[in-house]
Amino acid sequence: MHQEHSIEQSRILTRKEISEVLGDLRRKARSKNTRQNLVIFSLSTFCGLRVSEIVGLSLANVKLNREEPCIYVPKSLGKGKKKRTVPIWSASTIADLRAWKAEREDMGASTSDPLVCSLAAGLNSKTGLPSLGNALITRNAQARWKSSIKVLGTERVADLSIHSGRHSFCSHSLDKGVSLACVRDAAGHASISTTSIYLHKVGNIERNRNALDFE
Repeated sequence: MHQEHSIEQSRILTRKEISEVLGDLRRKARSKNTRQNLVIFSLSTFCGLRVSEIVGLSLANVKLNREEPCIYVPKSLGKGKKKRTVPIWSASTIADLRAWKAEREDMGASTSDPLVCSLAAGLNSKTGLPSLGNALITRNAQARWKSSIKVLGTERVADLSIHSGRHSFCSHSLDKGVSLACVRDAAGHASISTTSIYLHKVGNIERNRNALDFE
């Protein structure tokens, strides 16, 4: 059975968990690695991006200086070679992305360079070229997402993956009243029937766990 047709509620972050993760990352924001982890967490959990899309984004794809900030996912990144525009509904995510984009520019990144990148000093062992500023591989982004949620405890970290952020985005967006069609388009689902699987997921979870709003 396809993964998105058999979603376990345990794979969805509660509002309280999201709040705890954001609070922990922002308390530790003196570290550049933590600031980038916050961006990776937010791109999955507040924008619903797939890991392949997160590592493939360039600075130019993140369009913040407009009335309705958004992320443009080009055909080269989108599943099924489908381009889409992802609205950014969270004001705090917009602020975090704006700050990180400015930081990347201060690092010398151009509009075509990756938004999230290697922060390691020194040379790449395979290419012999500098590692700093190179695009992350998906495995590295997945590990960074896991690192960002350590505050939730080892058992929960083991339960969750970066795709849980995408599941959480769909579930919480619908729970807040965003239409099925809007969530379908933002997530890049092939059909509205896939999006409808997320209806009522949050309500069921929150009845079983004491949750706080994260916005």
